[in-house]
Amino acid sequence: MAQQGANTTAPRSTAQDAAVRETEFKVSCDERDAARILLVDDHAILREGVSALIALESDLRVVGHAASIPEAIERARTLQPDLIITDLSLPGAAGAQGIVELRRICPKAKLLVLTVHDTEEHIRAGLYAGASGYVLKDASRSELIFGIRAVLAGKQHLCARSSARVVRSYLGEPTQVPHVIAGVTGREREILAMIASGHSNKRIAQSLKRSVKTVEKHRANLMRKLNLHNVADVTRFALQSGLCSMSDAGVNVST
Repeated sequence: MAQQGANTTAPRSTAQDAAVRETEFKVSCDERDAARILLVDDHAILREGVSALIALESDLRVVGHAASIPEAIERARTLQPDLIITDLSLPGAAGAQGIVELRRICPKAKLLVLTVHDTEEHIRAGLYAGASGYVLKDASRSELIFGIRAVLAGKQHLCARSSARVVRSYLGEPTQVPHVIAGVTGREREILAMIASGHSNKRIAQSLKRSVKTVEKHRANLMRKLNLHNVADVTRFALQSGLCSMSDAGVNVST
């Protein structure tokens, strides 16, 4: 009898039960609300290190790892993450082609490049392939977390060094932009700049005191003239042509 009594667990009080349920509910809500991140890199030690840094943030959660693009595609298809953090040089894909494939499989996910490659060619390749952010692997923890949150918020983000390279390129390289934009009307230029700054058709219509249909017509015309296919193309063109600044276009720059 004594032995049986020793192994008997005292029943929890109603208050204790309520406290446990509340704790479980909070954990469940935290996990549900946290942004789901898929981490792709062929170095296990880097994946583990970045995961440990992200784990310190209550609103972010790494839900999966992958060491190659084929593996990342399978994981993305299964997990449907909110954000994919990936390197550019990975087994199974040439350069930024991996980003193209990941966007095709998981179009709703944001993509952030985390890499050692700091050349203009690599930065352009990553952004044109569909990445919304570009951070170098020698960045600080705060820089990385800032970039993650910016991309999740729908912004484009470049770390300070990458941004400097892109700006120097835009300012220093001759382009065909002045020639191409000559065929765009003044109203279309206004609309182009406002699209690049993140304004909706309705907001543009209100600002210009025009109907939404008129704005949509101007928008379609200018995108056809300039061979632009989406908002990202419009933003890049506006930056190159000087119609808007990087801050106007919502490009975050780490300092």
